Amino acid sequence: MNAAVKTFVTLAVIYLQVITVNAQQAAIGKTEITKWQFGKNGAVSLTYDDGSINQFKHALPIMERLKLPATFFVITGGIPGSKYHGKFIGRPVKTIIKESATIPTNEKNFFERSSAGGYLGYKGTITYVTRAASLYDNVKRREHAFKVMDTLYQKVRNGDFQPGYQPCDEVLQEDGLTWDDLRSYSGRGYEIASHSITHASMPGLDSVNIAYELEKSKEEIRDKMGVRSTFSTEVPYGYEDERVMKIAYKIYPVLRNRMPEPWLKEIDRASKQTPGTTDKSYIQWQRGATTKTPLPLMESWVDTAVAKNNTWLVLVFHGVDNLGYEPLPHAMLDEYFQYIKNNQKDLWIATFGDVARYMHQKEYTKLEESKTGDKLTIKLSSPLYRGMYDLPLTLKTYVSPNWKHVWVWQGKRMQRVDSATDEKGSYVLYQAYPWTPLTLSGKEN
Repeated sequence: MNAAVKTFVTLAVIYLQVITVNAQQAAIGKTEITKWQFGKNGAVSLTYDDGSINQFKHALPIMERLKLPATFFVITGGIPGSKYHGKFIGRPVKTIIKESATIPTNEKNFFERSSAGGYLGYKGTITYVTRAASLYDNVKRREHAFKVMDTLYQKVRNGDFQPGYQPCDEVLQEDGLTWDDLRSYSGRGYEIASHSITHASMPGLDSVNIAYELEKSKEEIRDKMGVRSTFSTEVPYGYEDERVMKIAYKIYPVLRNRMPEPWLKEIDRASKQTPGTTDKSYIQWQRGATTKTPLPLMESWVDTAVAKNNTWLVLVFHGVDNLGYEPLPHAMLDEYFQYIKNNQKDLWIATFGDVARYMHQKEYTKLEESKTGDKLTIKLSSPLYRGMYDLPLTLKTYVSPNWKHVWVWQGKRMQRVDSATDEKGSYVLYQAYPWTPLTLSGKEN
């Protein structure tokens, strides 16, 4: 290399160094809210449907040992001491039964007949309602739903059922669960949330009975567990029926069935799609393991969440150890949960409600920065209700490279954090609540 070339290379290196230093200096004081709490690369939530007693007997102890949080969507009406139970709100059922002898089920009377179906005074009728609702949810099979209702009411008129009331299997599988137990689990960091009063098949219900199932279940949980437990729900069977969703949105801030936010892409359990390129800030990727799902496939879901930087893996479990829908052995869950735990360095493992809260808070919080002398001031503001959206956000602030240790003050709360570096310069990660200004100051070398 001749002298001229050496001089050019030297000048180019110096020029790049100057640009880098200037860029790092310009970044000082800049703050962002990290996509996930603690600056993790992704998030994962363990969720359980139905409140089967085996979930608490066999799966919860594993999670407690590994210190993993989870969300349990419980059916409130079957728990001893509950105030609200399943019922039909509408005309007398004897009148509806009598009309069914001369007027076939059709689009005009289906919701009433289906809503009343479980409360006609006979055992075994709810299975017909469940089947009819599933058929009605498919526009092409609604005539079949009407025929199921006609069969049900004909059997009732013929006296083919035994008198009484029999809840669905999911309610019976909660046997042994108490509100005292649930309060204890909540106090240990587990989210207890609503799964309706009776595990109702809501695409087959009219609006009044849908609202009763959701509103009174929420009221029950509020009275037994506190307001914070009323944040989220899962409409039974994972339905996304538009009519049902509109009613549910008015009652709960967040549904696991669907979260129609402009910044979130959803991939539901039935989809074969995997997280890919999107213009959304976040992807919620729901996966539901069944008895036939191999463990390596379940582990690959976790690997995908780690590899991406925008993916929230929502795992859905039902039965455990031969009790409940598609039950998984607790030994398999133990191995799987250990795999998740081993990826905790990259994944934020949190309840469904907490991840949803964090995303909402991040998207709706505004941030202002200023610098006075050797101190940085950051102000956060949010229109969200503080009593429900109460998680700390993780902030990333770029600081002087001379600040190796940084003190963060928010009101009377102080954090001491060590700085780290990336391509933009020195920075600190710390927790902040979106309603009190923060002050940062650093210690020179």
